[in-house]
Amino acid sequence: MSSLNKVLLIGNLTKDPELRPLKSGMNVANMRLAISEKYKSKDGKNVETVCYVDVEAWSKLADICGQYLTKGSPVMVEGMLKMDEWEKDGQKRSKLLVRANNIEFLGKSKKAEGETNQNEPAEEPDNNEEDKLPF
Repeated sequence: MSSLNKVLLIGNLTKDPELRPLKSGMNVANMRLAISEKYKSKDGKNVETVCYVDVEAWSKLADICGQYLTKGSPVMVEGMLKMDEWEKDGQKRSKLLVRANNIEFLGKSKKAEGETNQNEPAEEPDNNEEDKLPF
């Protein structure tokens, strides 16, 4: 019997991606995604719940996330579930996370908005009086 391990999530980053270099020279980016669900309860009240999901991206995808994403960035993550297991203080630990294959940026990057290209001249105002004549 075949199996399928595919995840598609849309949400906002809870903090800036944490970029970590590995011995191989490759980077890994760790992020947490907040996914909101809004609904009406049986008594008619609006309810909002939030699910937090850990996401990791590797190599070039990690570099791009570290460069362009910040806290609050809306993203769509495509990936697969992965069980991360490690040992700490003699105890085995584990957590379920999403290993991203693709991350689509759904809004403007706050990092890109703050940057301006100093080489581009400012747009000149249109002072052509003929365009303003009513006839």
